[in-house]
Amino acid sequence: MIRALVVAAVVVAAAAVLWMATLSHVGFECEACVRWEGREACKRATGIDRTEAERAAITVACAQVASGVTAAVGCQGLPPLSLTCTER
Repeated sequence: MIRALVVAAVVVAAAAVLWMATLSHVGFECEACVRWEGREACKRATGIDRTEAERAAITVACAQVASGVTAAVGCQGLPPLSLTCTER
């Protein structure tokens, strides 16, 4: 019984640390829409600041429409079709 309580306490503590490390420091959420070689994608991402959130959203959207590293880098170098950000 005590062992089960200790395990449960450790799991809850680990979940709390994970939540604090990942979600509590998010300052912005952005959605970027990109077009690469006729294909379009819109994706959302979060970041500590607006610049990080924008970059992450563009990177994720480009990963969906571009095949390979060279194409993904080319896609990321173009301005997005749309980019909207909100502070969280």
